[in-house]
Amino acid sequence: MEKIIECVPNFSEGKNKTTIKAIADAIDQTNGCRLLDVDPGKSTNRTVYTFVGSPEAVVEGALNSARVAKEKIDMTTHKGSHHRMGAMDVCPFIPVSNVTMEECVEISKEFGRRAADELDIPIYFYEESASLDYRKKLPQIREGQYEGLKKRICTKEWKPDFGPARFIPEWGATVTGARSFLIAYNVNLLSTPNQAHRIALNLREAGRGEDDPGKLKDVKGMGWYVDDYNLAQVTVNLNNYKITPLHVLFEEVKKEAKKLNIAVTGSEIVGIIPLDAILMAAEYYIKNENLFVLEEDQKIRLAIERLGLNSVAQFNPKEKIIEYIIAKEKKEPLASLSVRQFIEEITSRSSAPGGGSASAAIAAMGAGLGSMAAKLTLGVRKFEDVDKKMRKIIPVLHDAANALIPMIDADTNAFKDYVKALGLPKENLEAKKFRDRKMQQGLKKAIEIPLSTMKIADRAWDAMIQVAKYGNIASKSDIEVGAKALETGIWGAYKNVMINMQGIQDEKFKKSIVKLAENINLNGTNRCKKVLDILETRN
Repeated sequence: MEKIIECVPNFSEGKNKTTIKAIADAIDQTNGCRLLDVDPGKSTNRTVYTFVGSPEAVVEGALNSARVAKEKIDMTTHKGSHHRMGAMDVCPFIPVSNVTMEECVEISKEFGRRAADELDIPIYFYEESASLDYRKKLPQIREGQYEGLKKRICTKEWKPDFGPARFIPEWGATVTGARSFLIAYNVNLLSTPNQAHRIALNLREAGRGEDDPGKLKDVKGMGWYVDDYNLAQVTVNLNNYKITPLHVLFEEVKKEAKKLNIAVTGSEIVGIIPLDAILMAAEYYIKNENLFVLEEDQKIRLAIERLGLNSVAQFNPKEKIIEYIIAKEKKEPLASLSVRQFIEEITSRSSAPGGGSASAAIAAMGAGLGSMAAKLTLGVRKFEDVDKKMRKIIPVLHDAANALIPMIDADTNAFKDYVKALGLPKENLEAKKFRDRKMQQGLKKAIEIPLSTMKIADRAWDAMIQVAKYGNIASKSDIEVGAKALETGIWGAYKNVMINMQGIQDEKFKKSIVKLAENINLNGTNRCKKVLDILETRN
């Protein structure tokens, strides 16, 4: 799955349109980066840029923007109302999709190292990337601001993590690191601003002070009145939506409002939001209300309705959810083809798509047929006694089929790194060693893709067996075909693993992966037989 990281660099320039645009262009023209927002402030004399991309792309985008800032921003003449200590003041990296915080820490360190080396600037790490507790938070590092940096940077306690330990008047210093995604979120109230603020004090982590903390962790907030909406709001920053999710904040505001006999009239998200945060809300309401919702778009609609996200402004998922904003047309060129076109691609005089992509497609069809049979059982009066069973197994098969679809293209792309490595120079021993290392990495990637196909398909067997036992018998042949397709898809992926394994030099890797692949393949054979045997006994 595609890794998406958000980068939000803040630059100490909010007035000069030429400079602001030049920095924006440097980001936007970086291959693999998507510039989402440019927010300049004249009074703060500061511009906040928001862009997303792959791990490699965001590092390049941040470096390119810093290079422009080095040319065009002079901190010796800078004045503004916002705290600052450098031309590129802060540059956080934030995990959005399929990326861990640990990966973002490494990405921030890669950026910091390269920025220090290439631009000769001081770099400090903060938040998750910090190694010293007394300089973990941005206000700690930025204390004294740019004006106080001259004396501070020369001390042992405030030596930069990377770069020169000297004051550079034109630049100052830059803070970078990894942090969680921050969501700006407002809950609407038909109340006074004082009542809204009272609720905010009850809920925000700081509460009313050290002796009277609030209920929710990683939440900053206050209450205010919005004349344009003619209502009050509890306005918060969710510093880590995985600790305090949207729906938790919303439901807690509802509880507090009920105590004060105040009406809650929906909420709004300011800016953009990760898909995961919306789906978490949807899953909460699905579980809380005992609903059965499978499709992603329906889950999003449910979250929008329950949170009242359309109450003061239209919530358009394509404009508000990061993954949808950056989605590219035909990101899955093979999976997006018609059945006829896909088969014609396979029959063409080309090695790709080949057996690996076909195996993923076949396995997806197998899980899909199982899902179909289960869905044709759910809600049928004749099978009401197995309704609970179907509700449990349908998501498993449905998700497996959907997870296998991207593997169709992933398998065709799996050899890209290996082929690229083949073209590397080999004029001397050092170059040959580097080429061999990259080829081995490429081969391992080419193995991991079909192995992932096997793992995803293997997860569907328990549910497939349950469908065979309790599913609508009118779908008997569909389940039989589904089981054989699932088995064949696993077997085909297994063959791809084994043929690529021939070039692997890492014996430990080879031994463990071969054993795993053989076990999954054997399990597929046995489970398929069990499904067919069960169906033979049913009328």
